[in-house]
Amino acid sequence: MTPGPSGSNAASHVAETLSRAQILLDVVTYSPEETMAVGRELAAHLPPRSLVLLEGELGSGKTTLIKGIVAGLGAVREEEVTSPSFTLVHEYGRENKVYHVDLYRIEEPRELATLGLEDVLGQQATVLVEWGEKLGDPAPTPCIRIRLEYVAGEDRRIIVERLEA
Repeated sequence: MTPGPSGSNAASHVAETLSRAQILLDVVTYSPEETMAVGRELAAHLPPRSLVLLEGELGSGKTTLIKGIVAGLGAVREEEVTSPSFTLVHEYGRENKVYHVDLYRIEEPRELATLGLEDVLGQQATVLVEWGEKLGDPAPTPCIRIRLEYVAGEDRRIIVERLEA
């Protein structure tokens, strides 16, 4: 594990890492605010029409990171982003459309068909999927996979990978 810098330097570490040809990031944040700052910085490097799969145990910071990404994309403010655990899909923004999907309650692959993800993925939008591992293998590509891990207290490890066909 490569621990990331603490404080406001974590976001600049993201920018430096993502500016390289290979998108790969392994950083530790030390507060929810820092996790959101990393999300805002990640948003600046996402190509239009991105699919982002977020993976991690309950409480690992997926929704917190998504708040930063959605705000960084200019769709809505961080405080307007909530987990779509019961509605399964939230739509944010107009010009910079963002879909926030939560697959936590999905138990069988056939349940995915009822969500209309094919329609969402076909739009000029950023699609953020919590519990992205439930999409199955192979995941739609190209996409970004973000794994979040609980470290201790408010510390979270964030690992970003680009998945290509």
